[in-house]
Amino acid sequence: MPLRELGRDGPMVGAIGFGCLSLSGYYGGGALDETAAIRLIHGAIDLGVTLLDTADMYGMGDNERVLGKAIAHRRDAVFVATKFGNILDSTGKIIGISGRPDFVRRSCEQSLRRLGIEAIDLYQQHRIDRETPIEETVGAMQELVDEGKVRFIGVGEARPSDLRRAVATATITTLQSEYSLFVRAPESDDVLSVCEELGVGFLAYAPLGRGLLAGRFPGPDEFVEGDSRAKGLYPWLTGDDLEHNRALVHELGNVAAELGATTAQASLAWLLSEREWIVPIPGTRHAEYVEQNISAAFLELPESSRRRLDALGRNALGDRYNAHHMPTWTSSPSESSPPPAPEARRHV
Repeated sequence: MPLRELGRDGPMVGAIGFGCLSLSGYYGGGALDETAAIRLIHGAIDLGVTLLDTADMYGMGDNERVLGKAIAHRRDAVFVATKFGNILDSTGKIIGISGRPDFVRRSCEQSLRRLGIEAIDLYQQHRIDRETPIEETVGAMQELVDEGKVRFIGVGEARPSDLRRAVATATITTLQSEYSLFVRAPESDDVLSVCEELGVGFLAYAPLGRGLLAGRFPGPDEFVEGDSRAKGLYPWLTGDDLEHNRALVHELGNVAAELGATTAQASLAWLLSEREWIVPIPGTRHAEYVEQNISAAFLELPESSRRRLDALGRNALGDRYNAHHMPTWTSSPSESSPPPAPEARRHV
């Protein structure tokens, strides 16, 4: 697996990571059996994956526990990334977001116990808390670095203004946001350009468009129970927008065929070609797809093919989240962050 540096002077990780979300049944089918999940993670590691991305909210903590068991005897081979910030009720429903310093510290201690490790390689704020100055949040995260409980820190779905304030306060290694051939918000919102300016690496979640770019998106009557994609959360994956985007996937297939690749591999190869500090973190429940995804890191993408893919993706239609979730779950500029706390100081 080729290696990539996460940001300026950041850690080296495999060019393609592994997102653990789907192991908890986010796209239906329930949580993957623990033995099967561990086998899948081990298979990814054997193929060269080093960055494993989870979150404290996935499976209400079970995702971290399973990952911890999977890496118990392979700790030196992996780079563990987890996230905090979402407040859940007893059913696992998100009822709030917190970046308060006391919440940051408590969440970190809980993740360390579930993962069974002494230090988290990359600790990320899952979503920005619009009620807490980001300086307070990342300041608390930096203190965890100073204490040896965390090695690097990152933010999720941050706007350029958020990122600038965070970098002015702490050493930020990564920003994680949704980015794919069909979801281009990090480009239009100037997130990528600011990451480049500030030397911050980028983790691309949902790099295969929640299955659409892999050609494996269910029809209206094919969703299994518990599949979040059936709930209208993602407008670009519903109704007329979905049908339009499905047609684009057919065109994507033509380009991929010329490359001797799958649509998923072509999509990941395009993403890797965008910036040398972007690391996609696709997830799956199937070993064969893990292998296919990793193969994209070795796919040669001619400039002519890259341009065709780029133009094709710009024709995708629809918002990535619905109006209810857009302000808090994404880097949409519809709200502004609270002003910096008067006592805010730089933690580096």
